[in-house]
Amino acid sequence: MNIGLMHYRVGETDGVSLEMEKWREVLEKAGHTVFFISGSSDYGEIYIPEMNLHSERFQKFVYNSFKDLKNFKGDSEFVNEILKEANVIENKMIEVIKDCKIDLLIPNNILSLGIGIPIAIALTNIIKKHKIKTIAHNHDFYWERPYMSNPTCGFIKRCLERYFPPKDENIKHIVINSIARDELKRRKNIDSTVIPNVFDFKQPLWKIDEFNRDLRDRLSISKNDIVFLHATRVTERKAIEIAIKVVGEVNRRRHKLYGKLYNGKRFGENDKIVMIVPGLIEAERRYVDFLKKVAREEDVEIKWCNSIMSAKRVERGSEKLYSLWDMYAISDMITYTSILEGWGNQFLEGIFSKKSMVVFEYPVYITDIKPLGFTVISLGGTYNHVLDSEGLEHIEIPEEKIISAAEEAIRVLKSSEEYYERVEKNFELGEKYLSYEVLEKRIYELLSGF
Repeated sequence: MNIGLMHYRVGETDGVSLEMEKWREVLEKAGHTVFFISGSSDYGEIYIPEMNLHSERFQKFVYNSFKDLKNFKGDSEFVNEILKEANVIENKMIEVIKDCKIDLLIPNNILSLGIGIPIAIALTNIIKKHKIKTIAHNHDFYWERPYMSNPTCGFIKRCLERYFPPKDENIKHIVINSIARDELKRRKNIDSTVIPNVFDFKQPLWKIDEFNRDLRDRLSISKNDIVFLHATRVTERKAIEIAIKVVGEVNRRRHKLYGKLYNGKRFGENDKIVMIVPGLIEAERRYVDFLKKVAREEDVEIKWCNSIMSAKRVERGSEKLYSLWDMYAISDMITYTSILEGWGNQFLEGIFSKKSMVVFEYPVYITDIKPLGFTVISLGGTYNHVLDSEGLEHIEIPEEKIISAAEEAIRVLKSSEEYYERVEKNFELGEKYLSYEVLEKRIYELLSGF
């Protein structure tokens, strides 16, 4: 089949773009021809400018839909502009479908998130008029975004009800966790299939090699220093302040680590416990300053190293950029403290990297991941929103959870047997439940049903 994988953007490091790459690989392995259809001009096969979520016009529609209807002369002009845009997009999509002889469309978030209203109208019209087989891959829903809870006019409210997602015999709906499945059924009476995020467990393991051998030196980290990696992007919901506090508690008990570690290295009085944060900073400056303040209070040394990061390894003359996988290779333990995730790509990466992990049990972890049997250092699943002295909201969890996690982390870092037993078991579980092979089987079942 010729398959169109659709999203506002492709080739980036957001979770949806990453999953699209995995689906593409699996579909092409099965013999299908895949086209990326998106608003990204520099990646993929088909570029439709009106789908570019970074464009000024796209963002103007979003702002006037959910923030303030101020750029149009009332509701009617706004509605007319949206419908005009939808018509332009519909014509371009039909042209793509005909030119590429598309048999199946797989829109990602386009029929669920709510931000691209003209795009959803256009796509729904095409599906209904032309009976195009469609698998709507719904990673996120508009009701999960608080700023979308109060549309600026009745038309936008009706669009959310009708198009996000639409109900049609030609559309099969996919969600990435059971919470979303149940909520979609409750809100829209639409049935869906859960297909979790997956990972390629057959690829070569991430290890120290000739390329990344100098990475610790580049970051001024010695060979015996203990490295905690926080691999997520820097945003408020990743609750990195919790990770910093865990590392701080470990550092306060550093004397318990003296001597031989799990990997045979010897940790001494002059060695350091370091935290590395290679992710893209997407939060407001205030939040980053807050994290730096917490790090000072906790006496935690953080290496903010996104400047030497790239999606893939780069070496051009004196310029050398490392991949995220290199960061995993030099690390001893992973912190994953997000309070909200649709699934959790960094959790999968941590499992594959065969590193022990400190994890906050966010809702989807509790419902969909924990029952699979993974062994992690748990921070529990309860938290509070707290305002600091400057009015900045941040996350707090019970102090006893942080202390117990730090104590367990120390025990695991000191025990070769416990460390490797945990990570090997986790790897086996990941391979069994969350691998490309599992995705291949689920996609085959989906396609067979059409």
